[in-house]
Amino acid sequence: MDNQLALLTLCGSIIALLFVASRAQKVLRFPEGNDTMKKISASIHKGAMAYLRRQYKILIGFFAIMFVILFVMAALGLLTWFVPFAFVTGGFFSGLSGFIGMQIATRANARTAAACQKSLNKGLNVAFSAGSVMGFTVVGLGLLDISIWYLLLKLVFKLSIEDITSTMLTFGMGASSMALFARVGGGIYTKAADVGADLVGKVEAGIPEDDPRNPAVIADNVGDNVGDVAGMGADLYESYVGSILSACALGVIAFNKIESVDRVNAVVIPMVLAAVGVLASIIGSLLVKTGESTDQSTLLKALRRGTNTSAIIIAVVAFPLVWFILGKDFIGFYFAILGGLLAGVLIGFFTEYFTSDTYKPTQKLAGKSETGSATIIIGGLSLGMLSTAVPIIIIAVCVMAAYALSGGFIESTRGLYGIALAAVGMLSTLGITLATDAYGPIADNAGGIAEMAGLDAEVRRRTDALDSLGNTTAATGKGFAIGSAALTALALIASYVEKVQEVGGADIALDMSVMNPTVLVGIFIGACLPFVFAALTMDSVGRAAQSIVVEVRRQFKEIKGLMEGKADADYETCVDICTKASLHEMILPTLLAIITPVVTGLILGYNGVIGLLTGATATGFLMAIFMANSGGAWDNAKKYIEGGNHGGKGSECHKAAVVGDTVGDPFKDTSGPSINILIKLLSMVSIVFAALVVNYHIF
Repeated sequence: MDNQLALLTLCGSIIALLFVASRAQKVLRFPEGNDTMKKISASIHKGAMAYLRRQYKILIGFFAIMFVILFVMAALGLLTWFVPFAFVTGGFFSGLSGFIGMQIATRANARTAAACQKSLNKGLNVAFSAGSVMGFTVVGLGLLDISIWYLLLKLVFKLSIEDITSTMLTFGMGASSMALFARVGGGIYTKAADVGADLVGKVEAGIPEDDPRNPAVIADNVGDNVGDVAGMGADLYESYVGSILSACALGVIAFNKIESVDRVNAVVIPMVLAAVGVLASIIGSLLVKTGESTDQSTLLKALRRGTNTSAIIIAVVAFPLVWFILGKDFIGFYFAILGGLLAGVLIGFFTEYFTSDTYKPTQKLAGKSETGSATIIIGGLSLGMLSTAVPIIIIAVCVMAAYALSGGFIESTRGLYGIALAAVGMLSTLGITLATDAYGPIADNAGGIAEMAGLDAEVRRRTDALDSLGNTTAATGKGFAIGSAALTALALIASYVEKVQEVGGADIALDMSVMNPTVLVGIFIGACLPFVFAALTMDSVGRAAQSIVVEVRRQFKEIKGLMEGKADADYETCVDICTKASLHEMILPTLLAIITPVVTGLILGYNGVIGLLTGATATGFLMAIFMANSGGAWDNAKKYIEGGNHGGKGSECHKAAVVGDTVGDPFKDTSGPSINILIKLLSMVSIVFAALVVNYHIF
């Protein structure tokens, strides 16, 4: 039966990829608009592809070095021979998902602007269809990677179920490594261009956003794609596969001593649940339609209709899934899945509440612009800090409920398996959740193209409405990713403990008490790590943005007739500066995440690593929510003012809001979303290097 269920997972991946092909064809059938729109779109596509080619050259070198390291460890008997190859495939599919999504996104921007010339609904249709390509590529490739490895290891190499899950878990390290490079590099690129363009263009020169006279405008639009599409795709790919793989690994342990249930069934349940999520997401995505109202609450209802329908389908189908595969005695796992699904919906709602200009928090934040930049920055920091309380409570309730309902107080490993299933439940509808997220940068690009091509004001009004909605859905998507990261990180810590016991045998002396000095020191190191990581990435954005500011000022000063619209800006120089700066700056933060758990383990031992993972998960979760929500609120406060409130565009309030948005840009698009990858990568690296740490630690 388990082989048939694994084949069902493979079928789910194929269905997702077929849906990707149909959505891509649908997008490409729409007209691109006039020649000016085509030219601008081609420039954005060219810049984005050039960035990815250069980034992938660097990553090929990194993955080659890591492959050799893992190969040597396998030769020494510290890993199986499959691990180096699993690591490479995890990174390959993670990068491929972002690449495919960006190919369509950069071709959909002009088409979205052209569609908005006809109606708002057509514009939403194009942008959301392109976003669906990203969403279903991630789930399709993720399930393809998982199902092929499972069937290959089981049917061809005849490995035990313990060895299968242990090997599969390690390709999550490849996916996480790729995701961190993509998220950090893309985030630095997009925010360096955005900050540079805003500070000189909007604040100093007083010209509109996306004005063709701004030399950084194309780099800004390229950045939307390399950061918010390619980077986000790789990010959520690793979140998706990480949640499934951790649940598979814990399923073996949870049912190790229960003869009435085949442990293999516990492994395949998260895989099948994800496959069902593909079908649920396809049904939900077909329901996303709207009228001509640009009111944000109306547009949000259109997207909620799709996401809520998908969630309801999962809630219904998961019950018989657990009942027939595990048996009625273990129906508590269904409620754990339901808890994760509900937690995801609630985190999404409260993220929307704190970041959407439809609600009071962001509207009040916009009002603080009346007294200048300082007060709106203070207000945004306060809002972000306050917004961490509700998600923490939601996750805490979800963890305790999943643990208890799964029988964790009877057998702890069953409770941990329930927590892992809750994470899978939260991400089971990722196809449509990510589609609502990925469509945002496409709508943003469409607005820029409408501005640069001189389209009617009504077109820009429609693209702005879609863009503002995209800011909210992007924040919601980040909330999902961060929430699932917390649940997955807990499951991965449990997997690390089991891995240490497996490779260490009878010599293991686990002491996870905070009274153990190695654990306590590990907690301090882990708690500090998200702050250091955020500081490095923020500083990287600052340095790269300084280069853009200098270049834009130079062009305004030296190119005669530029401000009068009589001469063309040199867009390519800004694109090149952003590309070089982001690729250089992404290396140190990513290496920090990979090296720290290994060095900590070799010095403090496996107990110190457990402390490090605990500290990093706790503070990383809080930092990620705080930064993502502050940045989202600042951005939408600016757009709320641009909608005609507090003096509208060009007013002193607007200038203050632009400064707040500029501070928030690296918060929400670089450091914040990268931290959720950080806390999972730390766990993945720890699991892969567990045997090395157990055998060669100092304390």
